[in-house]
Amino acid sequence: MFTSVMGLIVADNKKITLGELTGPRALSAVPFAGRYRIVDFMLSNMVNTGIKNVGVLTYNKYKSLMDHLGTGAPWSLDRKNDGLHILPPYVNSEATSVVGDEELAGIIDFLRTSRTTYVVVASSNVVLNTNFDEFIKAHQESGADISVMYNRDSNKCGSPCFILDTDEDDFIVDMLYNPERSTSNKCSLGIILLRRDLMIDIISRMMAHGDSHFGIHSFVKMYDEYRVRGFEYKGTALRINSVQTYFNASMALLDGSVRDNLFWSGESVYTKIKDEAPTLYFESSQVANSIVSDGCRIYGNVENSIIFRGVTVSKNTTVKNCVIMQSAHISENCHLENVILDKNAFVRPGVRLIGHPNYPVVIGKGAGI
Repeated sequence: MFTSVMGLIVADNKKITLGELTGPRALSAVPFAGRYRIVDFMLSNMVNTGIKNVGVLTYNKYKSLMDHLGTGAPWSLDRKNDGLHILPPYVNSEATSVVGDEELAGIIDFLRTSRTTYVVVASSNVVLNTNFDEFIKAHQESGADISVMYNRDSNKCGSPCFILDTDEDDFIVDMLYNPERSTSNKCSLGIILLRRDLMIDIISRMMAHGDSHFGIHSFVKMYDEYRVRGFEYKGTALRINSVQTYFNASMALLDGSVRDNLFWSGESVYTKIKDEAPTLYFESSQVANSIVSDGCRIYGNVENSIIFRGVTVSKNTTVKNCVIMQSAHISENCHLENVILDKNAFVRPGVRLIGHPNYPVVIGKGAGI
């Protein structure tokens, strides 16, 4: 476990939208796996590494994210020193203008307040369960200036997708963005590691050139200037960069091996605790191959679905291959198949919603249909 490391999580990605799901919230605050938010996994990875100083860089629509993270208590990050820091975009004394997004100004202040040696910077669109001990050790032993984590999953990257070409020692020689063809199957996971002072120097230079946007892969692209090395991650990683990949990642949780790798691999996944009564399964209900969270009332049929807290599935209603988020209510005599129902949505009696596995129907937060 390494203690001389701080963490930075990019809570949103301007190139990724999940339609109705990211309309009211940041990407990292999208609910996932019945009781979690996407950010919980990366934040837990950092805590399990022993990182005690974590910043969460936000762009906009971060109220839901702030409500979820709070003081960081579920992750033991409510501390007098270090702890959890929300970094909204703002202009500080070093910013030269008020034009555009000024997230760099906030990041550099956060970095300077720490005394750690290294920084782990992670994107918000990958779900995995690990710690970064081996990643940090490999970085130190390799002599690299910057290390980037990847896996061999280029066929499932979606978009945006960053393909890495490396030499025999895994140092980056090229990086391709959404290539139609590539000789490499190494796809970046959007997680990098570098010295804190080097990151401060690079960001200072970016600000001096008038840049305002922070991008993780901007550091990887510096392979001509710095020694940038890849590190292969061989565990389960679920990328979320579209409605379809979110739906596919959710359905993948119904596979026991995927679920075991994400939740029973030896590392804990922490989240905001919400106490609910156990789910009630009535005599008329039938449930098969589904994840059902607490506080639900199930009268109807549920198959191959992810059901969040406090959901009601009424009598004579079938929910198949669906993701039903917190406190949604599905009335009687309904049929939902390949549907994503956001938080507090309401389905009126007799409604039939049938999507395609590659094009699920999405009903927005609080909507009635």
